[in-house]
Amino acid sequence: MVKAVIFDFWGTLVENGVWSPIKQVQQILDINMPFSEYVGRMEQAMMTKKFNSLREAFEAVCEEFKVECNEEKMEALIGMWNKSWMLAKPYEEVQEELGKLKEEYKLILVSNTDNFSINQVLDKFQLREYFDHVFLSYEVGLLKTDPKFLKKVLKETKLAAEDCVLVGDSILSDMEAAREAGIKSVLMDHKQRQHFQPKIRNLKELSSILSQ
Repeated sequence: MVKAVIFDFWGTLVENGVWSPIKQVQQILDINMPFSEYVGRMEQAMMTKKFNSLREAFEAVCEEFKVECNEEKMEALIGMWNKSWMLAKPYEEVQEELGKLKEEYKLILVSNTDNFSINQVLDKFQLREYFDHVFLSYEVGLLKTDPKFLKKVLKETKLAAEDCVLVGDSILSDMEAAREAGIKSVLMDHKQRQHFQPKIRNLKELSSILSQ
């Protein structure tokens, strides 16, 4: 019986204000490697500690990939990243459906994220109130793909893996991470472009899966 739902944030509950900001960082810095290799290193550099400024965070990314970042590129990175969170918004049904789910389940938020954008969006749309627990990579010091991340979530929430379902939009960082932890998962595929089952197009479809 499902007792708790673990939600990813970006791309699952909230739509970024610009197209794939992480991919845009790769393009701006001209980092030439497969995205699957790049994304883990980028997130590790930028999203597993707290920075005093976005400039400092992107300097850490540049250091990770040993690339030079002139002032023009730095301003492009900061401007794009700020635009992404400033224009970000929850998918249309999210707040109503989270309110309904909260009546039946414990809700937990997890995210690979920097310490600037997510808090602005959580506060702007008053999303914190829906969650019993929040685990953010920059606070935990780990990415979701690190097996220790979800182990920490289960330990601190006093939940067993079989009590939970994880809902996320990434097969690699959400579905695979859940599988490694023994947690059932549901793919959020808003645009119906990925192959995984079970999957949903929006949050309205989740309740029927949880009740099965």
